[in-house]
Amino acid sequence: MNRIVIKPQWMFSGDADQQRQKMPALLGLLSAIYEDGNLTRACVTVGISYRYAWGLIRNGVQIFGVPLVKLTRGQGAKLTALGEKLVWADKRIVARLAPILDSLASELESEIERARADSRAVLRIYASHGYAVAMLRDFLLRRQIPVELQFRGGMDALASMSHSNCELAGFHVPVGSYQPMVLAHYAKLLRSKSQKLIAVSTRRQGIMVAKGNPLAIRSFADLGKPGIRFVNRQLGSGTRMLLELMLEREQLDSRSISGFEVVEFTHDAVAAYIASGMADAGLGVEPGARKFNLDFIPLVNERYFLACHDNTLATPPVQELLLALQSNEFRTVINNQHGLDSANSGAVMSIDDAFPDLPQ
Repeated sequence: MNRIVIKPQWMFSGDADQQRQKMPALLGLLSAIYEDGNLTRACVTVGISYRYAWGLIRNGVQIFGVPLVKLTRGQGAKLTALGEKLVWADKRIVARLAPILDSLASELESEIERARADSRAVLRIYASHGYAVAMLRDFLLRRQIPVELQFRGGMDALASMSHSNCELAGFHVPVGSYQPMVLAHYAKLLRSKSQKLIAVSTRRQGIMVAKGNPLAIRSFADLGKPGIRFVNRQLGSGTRMLLELMLEREQLDSRSISGFEVVEFTHDAVAAYIASGMADAGLGVEPGARKFNLDFIPLVNERYFLACHDNTLATPPVQELLLALQSNEFRTVINNQHGLDSANSGAVMSIDDAFPDLPQ
C-alpha cells in the first residue's frame, strides 16, 4: 500500500504564473533562513543554488513590496518582521491542516487499495488526534499493512466503531482523579461484555507556554490574569473536555480567560499559535510543545487506547497491529518522543480491568 502525501500550498491570486510557482520555494527558503540564520546553509537545506535563492528573495520583494530578508556582514541572514510573519503563517497552516489532509490521504490510499484485484483488507482506525497513533499508521504502512486512519474526537470515534464504520477507535483517558469524570462521558459507548482495549501509549498533558515562560505561568489560576492570551481546543476534543473539567474543579470561570473562544484542532496547531506569538498559553501534549520549542508545564498523564469489538481482535490485520505495538522498534520510536511512554504498548485488556470505576 503506497503512502500518499497531500500538502497545503498558498499563493496570491492575480500573481503571474511564474510568481505563483515560486511561492512554495520562497517560503521554504525563508523557513530555512529563520531556523539557521545563514543564507548559504539555508540553500543547502532546501537544495537550491545561492543564485536561485537570491532570485527568490528579489521575487519576494516584488510580491510584497518590502524586503523579507536582511543580510548583515558578519552576522549572517535574518528575516524582517514580515518575513517572520510569513514563516509562522505557513507553519500554522501546516499544523492546522496536516491531520485533515493526512486523513484525506489515508482515505484515498484505502480506496486505491480496495480497487486492486490483489487487495488485502484495510484496517480502519478512527481516533482522537495523537502522536503515537499517527506514528503507528506510518509504521504499519512501512510493513505493507493496509490501514486507513481518520482523526476524529474520541466520542465520535467510539460511536463510529459501534456502528461498524471502523474496526478500531482511539481515545484517551487521564490517570488519577479526573478519570471517573472523563469516563462518565464515554460510558454509554463502552461495552464491557463485547469490547476490548488495546494500549497504545501514555502521554503527558499540560500547559504550553513560550520559551522561558516570560509571563511566569504556573497553573490554571494564572490563565485568568490580565494580559495572558489563551488558545483553546475545539468542542468535542478530549483535551477540551479535560480543560473544562479542570476549570470546574478549580472553580475558574472560562469567561475570565482571554482567548478561550479561539480554537485550534490539533496539538501542533495550538503549539504553532503560541510559538508565533499570537497566544501565550494553551493546553496540549508535550511532543507538540517540544516540536515548536515551547516550555511545558505538566498537569496530568493520560492513557491512549484503541477500542475494538471482541470478534475484531482475532482478525489478521489487528493481530499484525498488536505485533507492531509490541515490537522493540515501535516502542523505541515512541520512547524517543518527549512525554510519550510505550511501557504497556500492545497490551490487550478488558474494559473492566482498565476502568474498574466505569459508570454502569
